[in-house]
Amino acid sequence: MSDSGATNTTATPTSTDASSSPYNYVPTEWICILYVALFGVSTALHLLQAMKFRMWWLLPTVVLAGIMELLGWSARLWSSINPVLLTPFEIQLVGTILAPTPFIAANFLIVGRIIVQLGPQYSRLSPKLYAILFCSFDLICLVIQAVGGAIAADAVNTNGNPNDGGNIMLIGVAIQMFAMTLYVICAGEFFVRFLKDCPIRKNSMEENEEKRGVKLYEWDRLKLLVFSLFFETVFLFVRSVYRTIELENGWSGVIISTQVYFNVFDGAMLTLAMFTMNLVHPGFFLRPTVPSIE
Repeated sequence: MSDSGATNTTATPTSTDASSSPYNYVPTEWICILYVALFGVSTALHLLQAMKFRMWWLLPTVVLAGIMELLGWSARLWSSINPVLLTPFEIQLVGTILAPTPFIAANFLIVGRIIVQLGPQYSRLSPKLYAILFCSFDLICLVIQAVGGAIAADAVNTNGNPNDGGNIMLIGVAIQMFAMTLYVICAGEFFVRFLKDCPIRKNSMEENEEKRGVKLYEWDRLKLLVFSLFFETVFLFVRSVYRTIELENGWSGVIISTQVYFNVFDGAMLTLAMFTMNLVHPGFFLRPTVPSIE
């Protein structure tokens, strides 16, 4: 199968198109347009917010995630017009599988900044180690999923079996789920210890009641941000579970061949996560003068 064998791009998709499409269905055009619009708006807002608050680390994380989703859904829109083309399928395959990874990295960094503000003595990991550990997990996942996606896309392009690439992608998604679970455990322990004033290690200077009061005031300011991170993590975890089931089910399985599952458990989950961060942006809560993570 090659792009040169494609039908007229203005032709209406038919059942024949669906059977010969690498998706095993024809992406619905209006849904693709909707997601392109949503990711476009959210990504533009994130770019403006990153510039406004001078949080440049959001560019290679959240903004990059939005661009990847925008490319992925633009490619699916292309496929809705000409479903037998392989190029847009390959673009959306790599784009949508990789997009959540830099977004998750942003969540790791935000929690690290929160730990700095509330008190590193309550965290099992130092803020610097926290960022290094979880962002390293994220980078490993990104590389594995990129390699798997490239292998799967190449197999589809050469009429080969994409399952090998899919299995590599599955490993990347599984490692990502493990990292997210560990992240939730570590972050959860930190917040519980902070609220109970039960530090893991003594601070260099004992906190008196006045300093404790300042930290609790900081917590009151940060609560909404913490809750938003919780919901973002739920959305991302649901997406990872879906992707795990999808890839484990096989390249021609029912899950991967059913469009509504992808629209809801992948597209909608990332949309909700990105707009949640737009609405409850870390720039409104994290102190611009917070010391560097150590």
